[in-house]
Amino acid sequence: MSAVVQIRELYTASPEQVWRAITEREKMKVWYFDIPDFKLEVGAEFNFFEPGFRREFHHRATITEIVPKKKLQYTWTYPSHSIGKSLLTWEIVPENTGTSVLLTHDGVDNFSDGGKDFNRENYLAGWTDILSKSLKQFLDSE
Repeated sequence: MSAVVQIRELYTASPEQVWRAITEREKMKVWYFDIPDFKLEVGAEFNFFEPGFRREFHHRATITEIVPKKKLQYTWTYPSHSIGKSLLTWEIVPENTGTSVLLTHDGVDNFSDGGKDFNRENYLAGWTDILSKSLKQFLDSE
């Protein structure tokens, strides 16, 4: 069984606002990653680096599923650090008080050949920060 990181966060934004935040390049650039080659279509591959100028970790992803305003799924790899592959899923669910996002990153243990930077705890901390701080602040400012 593979290691999974799963985080659920509730936002006061609408499902449409959340969908745009996770699928529009210019919006993602503000709170997530700068992904110049992002294209919202199944089979599209995109590449990005962590924020800042170090450009240490090359991320490569391929979109595997799109259900507009409900689900976005893509593979997640580090071609310069690991032979592993994982699957990242964003699920958007309307709630009475807003919208919840369930983020599931399945297979993070597949990057163990990349070294200590790729342990489950780092993914849990990173995704928690991204969802509870970055995305929340972005949606609150929209």
